[in-house]
Amino acid sequence: MQAPAVGGVRVKHGNGEVVRLARGASLTDFAEKVGADPASLVQVLFHLGEMVTATQSVNEETLQLLATELEYDVQIVSPEDEDRELLQSFDIDFGSDEGGEGDLVKRPPVVTVMGHVDHGKTKLLDAVREANVVAKEAGGITQHIGAYQVTTEVDGEQRAITFVDTPGHEAFTAMRARGAQATDIVILVVAADDGVMPQTIEALNHARAANVPIVVAVNKIDVPSADPAKVRGQLTEYGLVPEEYGGDTMFVDVSAKSRINIDGLLEGVVLTADAALDLRANPNMPAQGIAIEANLDKGRGPVATVLVQRGTLRVGDSMVAGPAYGRVRAMLDEHGDAVEEATPSRPVLVLGLTAVPGAGDKFLVVDDDRMARQIAEKREARARAAANAKRRARRTLEDFMASMEKGETQELLLILKGDVSGSVEALEDALVRIEVGDEVNLRVIDRGVGAINENDVNLAIASNAVIIGFNVRPAGKAGDLAEREGVDVRYYSVIYSAIDDIEAALKGMLKPIYEEVTLGQAEIREIFKSSKVGNIAGCWVTSGLIRRNAKVRLIRDGAVVVDNTELSSLKRFKDDASEVREGFECGLTLNGYNDIKIGDVVEAFELREKPRS
Repeated sequence: MQAPAVGGVRVKHGNGEVVRLARGASLTDFAEKVGADPASLVQVLFHLGEMVTATQSVNEETLQLLATELEYDVQIVSPEDEDRELLQSFDIDFGSDEGGEGDLVKRPPVVTVMGHVDHGKTKLLDAVREANVVAKEAGGITQHIGAYQVTTEVDGEQRAITFVDTPGHEAFTAMRARGAQATDIVILVVAADDGVMPQTIEALNHARAANVPIVVAVNKIDVPSADPAKVRGQLTEYGLVPEEYGGDTMFVDVSAKSRINIDGLLEGVVLTADAALDLRANPNMPAQGIAIEANLDKGRGPVATVLVQRGTLRVGDSMVAGPAYGRVRAMLDEHGDAVEEATPSRPVLVLGLTAVPGAGDKFLVVDDDRMARQIAEKREARARAAANAKRRARRTLEDFMASMEKGETQELLLILKGDVSGSVEALEDALVRIEVGDEVNLRVIDRGVGAINENDVNLAIASNAVIIGFNVRPAGKAGDLAEREGVDVRYYSVIYSAIDDIEAALKGMLKPIYEEVTLGQAEIREIFKSSKVGNIAGCWVTSGLIRRNAKVRLIRDGAVVVDNTELSSLKRFKDDASEVREGFECGLTLNGYNDIKIGDVVEAFELREKPRS
């Protein structure tokens, strides 16, 4: 059955047929699924007011518009399903343990610490590391690799716990959410003197969304104003009922600063894991897991902290992590010591990857380097297509004509560079959420980990973009090149400073908003005829003032006769006046208008720029 012609183009009806497409699919991909000519789909969209080429990545909204017109049911494949389908094409089953029940062994719980700013999350993590006997025996200061493992004695048995060190800053919501995906248990830190705060609730919601058990650490119990009972009462209102109140949530009173009851908190984590979770994994299979953090090390190249979730990761394995791949050249633990293998729930720093994976990217071990490269390349291509579709706003013919008339659209282009991938992602996530209206756009055209290099500066020169450096500086001659070419490079170490500056820049690109302010009114009481200037209005200022350089309108019987004109002259008796106030007489003439009458009202006003909220 042929569809009705859309602007003369005929394409086969779908009659409700389901079409599954990946994020960022092109019209060519759509055409292959429905057996149509890509050029005809371009024409259909053109007549629907969309300008799209056959090969460009298209966002979901445009695909749905096309599908509705042609009576197809388009389903956009989720990133998770997309990755699963990709791995299945290589006969890899990600996310499940191979073998039977007898192959599963107990694994340590993975814990993320969350809570409000200044409630002591970082100090608590430091206290946990210092209280760990194994770390003291190792004799080294724990390195920041984004995760580490500690041990504690429970019922005479040494038990391991893995901590994922996600940043607690409010703007790093996206990273906290990703941390919860790899997490078995959340420790919610609440200060005994402050009680429940906004970010406490935010962290609680993240933990609940991840469907993980919560252990509440009531911190700062040693300060004079501490009230642990108040914290228990407040959290009860949010559904966290303490065990002593008959609930199932463990509350542990601690002091990170004074190192009070840290062992009790670790024991609470182990007991919660044993009671609420069945934490087992198969160590005898190719390793699978998640990249927690990654950065570009000056001496060692791309390094990534990975958390093994099942299987065993060994030196020499061929692995792929997001768009990065490579052979594991070396693995280091949190003390900087080399390890040969990492079992389930063990975090390690991996060397040997070709690129920096993103925080939260899945990793897996495959048969050989060739397969790893193919998976990585396909992942990167799909991610790039999805990003292009997401960044490319819908552009209608009306938008195109309007931008042509204006000469150019107002758009702020950014290049983001940071010290670690998680920071870059969190910064981008925060920046794209800035809303200042539809008149200006913000677009991140490139992002990366490591120092700002000459390629970044050259891209900024070519696209007139601003470079944002988060905890990084220019490398080599990049700084000199940026200065010579006038490239705007901004350096930040606090994410909110970057957000505030970019928001101010976007508001500065907006066209000013003006509001009309009435200055005053004058009633025409006499008309004097002049051969030189025409009719002169003899007026009495009834309110406010009449100013020579202000805009004026002429009102007759309540209706505007002349609007948005100017005064040709304003006199007080025979002298020129700049303004005449209420209660005084004046003579005036209107620019280009002579048909004035007694009783008319001259209203003076001006346009003042209105500050944007």
